Amino acid sequence: MAGLAVGVMPIGASAKTASEQALQQGSSFPAVALGALPVQAQETHRLVRQGGPFPYSKDGSVFGNRERLLPGKARGYYREYTVPTPGSRDRGARRLVCGGERPIEPEACYYTADHYASFKRIAQ
Repeated sequence: MAGLAVGVMPIGASAKTASEQALQQGSSFPAVALGALPVQAQETHRLVRQGGPFPYSKDGSVFGNRERLLPGKARGYYREYTVPTPGSRDRGARRLVCGGERPIEPEACYYTADHYASFKRIAQ
């Protein structure tokens, strides 16, 4: 099969998510309107703004940003909140991650439907 080009990823390279690519290219995250998110995400966002109460004990805990997909900030800046997934037996993969000095007045909130593999910034 001479002349057939096959794309090969170099050793040590990894596929990048859309969020990683956006950060590396210096662009912002894809934006999503709050009203375009699942109703469960809208309700979680409302709970964040009123300071709870939250249905899961881990809601409001510090998000470490170990994936380094969100803009770099000091530890404690980001907090994570579960977005319930109907029919799921556990917390599921959907989360809101909000950042700011005061948790009830976040400077920015991000939605992930795939457990931190990608994020969309919530436009308000």
